[in-house]
Amino acid sequence: MDASYDISEELELVERAKAGDVASFERLVFQHDRTVLAIAASYVDCADDAKDVYQETIWRVYKGLPKFKGEAAFSTWLFRIATNVCLTHVKKKTRRRAVSLEERRENEERSDLEPEATTRAPDREAGDREVKKEIERALAELSPRQRLTFTMKHYEGYKIREIAEMTGISDGAVKGYLFEATRRLRRRLAHLNDYLDDAE
Repeated sequence: MDASYDISEELELVERAKAGDVASFERLVFQHDRTVLAIAASYVDCADDAKDVYQETIWRVYKGLPKFKGEAAFSTWLFRIATNVCLTHVKKKTRRRAVSLEERRENEERSDLEPEATTRAPDREAGDREVKKEIERALAELSPRQRLTFTMKHYEGYKIREIAEMTGISDGAVKGYLFEATRRLRRRLAHLNDYLDDAE
């Protein structure tokens, strides 16, 4: 949170926003803009989707603010809404993603049947791009909560307790999702071990 105001001032802003003060609501949201965008950007597929998640989050916060009782910090409540919007967004796109992944696999299988080029393997940069795509595909195959907890922990650097507060699930559940996500990713990306070893 910005050091320009403390918790008591935040609570005052919340009360003003509840009373219809748009400027207070905008100030509340502005203080946490970067974190909400970071959560969205680390979880969805592209910048446009991140913007959609951000806008939907702000809209839900605005509609739900009258029901906010202050039992948790406003930021925790806001981030929890953001993560729920991310999960909803992913569920809506799961089927399309699955179709896309299947098409990619078919294209790769067709490529494998083509004659090998006379030159050696692609250069390192091209190989790195393919590895990145493989990792992205592997992440996309995780369940929504597995992917969310993994990206928040390993890409955004949040602690388990913070992730639990934002998502509204227990510390133990977060650890479980992280464990299963890591296990699945290691198994899914096992074929990259030799490539990564060569890069060292």
